[in-house]
This record gives sequence, structure tokens and C-alpha cells, in this order.
Amino acid sequence: MTDDTDVSARTIGTRIQELRTIRGFSLSELGRRAHVSAPQLSRIERGQRYATPGVVASVARALGVGEAVLRGQPYITMLQKDRLDAMLAPISSALDSWDLPPDGEPPPRPLEVLEAETARIVRLRVRTEFAAIAEELPGLIVESALLTQLHGRSGRNQERAYSVQAEVARTAAIVAYRMGYMDLSRLALSRMAVAAPQSGDKRHVAVERYERAQITHAEGSRPDRAVALMRLALRDLDDDGERATRAVRGTLQLRAAMMAAKQCDASGLADWLGQAGELAAVTGETNDYAMAFGPLNVALNEMAAASSQDDHVRALEHAARVRLPQGYPPTRAAGFWIGKAKSEVWTARLDDALVSLRKAKQEAPQLTRYHPEVHETVGTLLRARGKAPDPLREFARWSGV
Repeated sequence: MTDDTDVSARTIGTRIQELRTIRGFSLSELGRRAHVSAPQLSRIERGQRYATPGVVASVARALGVGEAVLRGQPYITMLQKDRLDAMLAPISSALDSWDLPPDGEPPPRPLEVLEAETARIVRLRVRTEFAAIAEELPGLIVESALLTQLHGRSGRNQERAYSVQAEVARTAAIVAYRMGYMDLSRLALSRMAVAAPQSGDKRHVAVERYERAQITHAEGSRPDRAVALMRLALRDLDDDGERATRAVRGTLQLRAAMMAAKQCDASGLADWLGQAGELAAVTGETNDYAMAFGPLNVALNEMAAASSQDDHVRALEHAARVRLPQGYPPTRAAGFWIGKAKSEVWTARLDDALVSLRKAKQEAPQLTRYHPEVHETVGTLLRARGKAPDPLREFARWSGV
């Protein structure tokens, strides 16, 4: 079995286990419904056996979801309802024409205009306005590709053009990732990986590796590879004393910390968090490359690390000390409330958990609606109640659980 197949098996198995838990099915019950033996299902969930297409289809029917959910495109039915999937298709087409000659295409707008447009799109991204981004992104992808061809092979303008292209590709990757389209996200990041080194900014290269590690981390297949990406990015991004560089390095260290927590590496977790904390004390709160870094983000990651280790009491102790400032990036704010809700559920604070989920929805509705952890938490809340109160049932309907 190839490594890629092994990763795919583990990823599908993880999703089967999560949905089985949400549905309240034992292995035997799911096996009966799907006409698959419980031992076989157990091996698939643990990543020890490949899930054939027939098994995937049968299990998906038994769980009441589409096959795409198990294959890594969660909640695709809701995406279709919101017509976001139709908006993402042109992004894929634009990425496919990344390096084609400009035959028949109108000339791109001036470099300064596209830099301003890219900055505006990034602001939309931070506010999680994915529908607005998806409408404009295909044209911007094509324009950025033409821009790099227009500005030749050297010079500062050429580097600026590649910076635009790298950030546009990154935006496409983030939007696709948030909507559960992992293959499209990887395609966009492959484009960013080509553009970033030609931007003259080593921080762009580090950011691409950060985003790539995020996908690996989310899929839960090879956390060691994700840590290796962070080590490589830190090795190639020397500390030049600039605040932006230190902020990016600190963000990389926080990502490595979360991966160490996933691997149950307590020593590595403490080491990475310690390094990030030292940098945060120097940089203060920053938002370079649309990556919020500083003492607050270190605190948020300490909370997330405790939660990932199932120490939900300690996670809530960290959460109690967090004060989100006005104007904090909505994605980060929503992530805080989603994580807090999870820990509240596991400590039987059910009413508080629903309050936190609703705060996440207020901060970033689209992110919250499609977030797998939200669905898991809502499912747990529903099972914990003999009769679900109206606010919970309304939230469950809204989020598609």
C-alpha cells in the first residue's frame, strides 16, 4: 500500500468514527446498517485497512451523508444550498490557467491597483466573507498571472507582481480549505509555492509552508510531516530582527506547538510554546501577513493545546483569562468561541456551550456553519438533552446537524 493510500484510509476512517459518534452508533450498529463487519470497520477507523469505494458508499448511506463528506468535502449539501460550490468551480478553472500565455485576455490592471485589490480581498478574507471573495477571485487569479508575465524576469516590480500572485493563491487556498475542498486548497498552495520564492520575500515562502501544514494537521494523517514543514520554514527564515519576520516565526512555532500536542509530545509542546511566548513578548500584538501574533495568540494556543489533550478544565482556565479586543480578526475570535464550546460540553456546561457557539456564529457565520468541531459539539449537545431546547434545535438546523 502506498503512503498516499495509507493517508487516505486514515482520513476516511477518522471521519467515519466522528460521524458514528455524532449519530450515537456503536461499531456493531453501524456495521449492521452498512452491511460491513464491525472488525473491518474498526480497522478502517484506525487506519489499518483501506476503505474500498463500495464500503465508503455503503457506510455513507448508513450514516446519512454523501460520500463526499467521508472523502474530505464536509457538508457539501449545505454548500450547494448556499451555492458556494458553484462559486468555487471558476477558482479551480482559473488556477488551471495559471501559466498559460495571455492570448485573447485583456491586459491586467496596473500593479499598484492589483496590490490594492489584493489587500482588499485579504480584508474580506479576515472577515470570512467567502461568498464575496469567491465572486472576484477567479478574475484576480488570471490578472495576477498575467501581471507576472508583463513585468518580465527581474526587478522590484517583478517581485511585487509575484507577491500579489502569492497572496491571491493563498486566499484561494484558505477559502477552499474553509469550505472543505482540500484538493482545491492543495492546488492553490502549489501555485503559491511557485510564486512565493520569486517574490523576493522569504516570509511568503514560510507562510506557504504554514498553510500547507495546516491542511496536513487538519487531516490528522501525518503530524510529523507538518512539524517537519515548520522546522524547514524556521530554518529558512532567519531572524533578521524585523518585527514582521519575528511575528511569522512565532506563528510557525505556535503551529508546531499544536502539532506536538496532537502527537502527545508534552516536551515539544512546552518548548514550542515557550519560544513563541518569548517572541510575543518582544513583538507585542501584530497582524503582519494577516496572521495575528502576539501574547493573545499564544494564550489562545495554550487553551487549544489543553483542549487537544482532553484537559478541558485547564482549557477553560486559560479561556477565562482571555479578553478578545475590539476588532480582533473574526476567524480567530470564532475559533476561540468554538474551542471554548467544546471544552464546556466536555465539562457538562451545556448552556454555556450553546452561548459560546452563538458567539462564534456572530463573529464568523460561514466559518462557524461549516466547522467540523461545531457539528461535533452540536451533536453532543443534542445527545446530552432529553428534549433539546428551541435555541439548540434552531442552531442545529442552521448548522446542518
